[in-house]
Amino acid sequence: MPTTPIEIEQEFRAILASDSIRAASAADAVCGVQPRLVLEPANEQQLAAALRLANEANLAVVPRGSGSKLSWGNPPSRADVILSTARLDRIIEYAWADLTVSVEAGCKIQKLQSALAQHGQRLALDPLWPQQATIGGVLSTNDSGALRLRLGSLRDLIIGVTLALPDGILASSGGKVVKNVAGYDLPKLITGAFGTLAVVTRAVFRLHPLPRNSKTISISGCSLEEMQRLMLGVQDSKVAHTALQARITQDAEPIVDVLFEGTEAGITAQKAQLREIARAAAPAEASPTVWAAPQELWNSANSAAAAVAKIATLPASIARTIETVRRVSAACNTHWRLTMQATGIGWLRLEGSPGNFHTVLSDLRFELEHGGGSLVVFHCPSAMQRIDAWGQPGDAISLMRAVKNQFDPKNTLNPGRFVAGI
Repeated sequence: MPTTPIEIEQEFRAILASDSIRAASAADAVCGVQPRLVLEPANEQQLAAALRLANEANLAVVPRGSGSKLSWGNPPSRADVILSTARLDRIIEYAWADLTVSVEAGCKIQKLQSALAQHGQRLALDPLWPQQATIGGVLSTNDSGALRLRLGSLRDLIIGVTLALPDGILASSGGKVVKNVAGYDLPKLITGAFGTLAVVTRAVFRLHPLPRNSKTISISGCSLEEMQRLMLGVQDSKVAHTALQARITQDAEPIVDVLFEGTEAGITAQKAQLREIARAAAPAEASPTVWAAPQELWNSANSAAAAVAKIATLPASIARTIETVRRVSAACNTHWRLTMQATGIGWLRLEGSPGNFHTVLSDLRFELEHGGGSLVVFHCPSAMQRIDAWGQPGDAISLMRAVKNQFDPKNTLNPGRFVAGI
């Protein structure tokens, strides 16, 4: 077994093509931790072989797609090798008649959606930065948007997966049919595991038809209490909405957005029902760009003086959570903007003095966790005091550690990046 850096690199070169291995540059650093090598295998077999070699040589491996979410999570405790899926970008099998597609991990979301649209279908997923985000990265971070309200989360959409395990084995689970009950449910297990268990090489998804028409309706002029009543009222009604969110800016009234999809006649009927639920508020058509509100919280200027966190609360506690954000932020003279889905999942942006962000986020996390919610920090400026990205792991941590030890006993993959240092 190779032991020196030169010997290890020579072994990698024996597996990969000459243009598939290079020295890591400063741009390849992961949360300030500098790796030594970047590997770009051309297929699943090369990726699995390279991972096995790194595991045997006790090298820490950081899987990477496009890198759009590589800063999420805690900094790795070690990072020797970047294992890129950039060249694994094929749509392997598209069974449009069966509403399924098999796609490699490095394929970008927008590329896949464009191919599916030619048959009037879509992967019902709206992650951040679809032009850059890859299948593997979206699965690893469990990144989905407002469409999950009606069409399900990633764990509902994925029906099969192929993984490269640290020992070099390529393992597959699930299948190519929408209903699949055989075997251990690896697709759901690796979704949201932040690449700490295995490296996704391909995935199989169930698809949905593209809607004939879509309309976005926005309702403004609501107080927080009216916003809460409206969102719960829409959820409890027979209104067939696809997505529902609230956009809240400091010192401004909330705006509630509702997405309808279907036939023109059906959407017209849904809008009439919405007007009855909204009562005094006046629904009005809005641009579909409102659904990019979470992305706008990331894209806004002055990111060096901003922090971004993902929060989760009970749907019935959204108004109370917003009041908590107002109170805690005001105490630290920090500006904020928030987008909340009806599911209780939201994106929060803080702006102001980075020196205050740690206090605001810590206090918010404490109150959310005591109410059954959570707060995960996904971006903080370098001037801010470091804070754990994840918060309290809860009672599941012993099980999570056992699963990690089963899949990756040498702690090769993304060491330290996930919950409680997993």
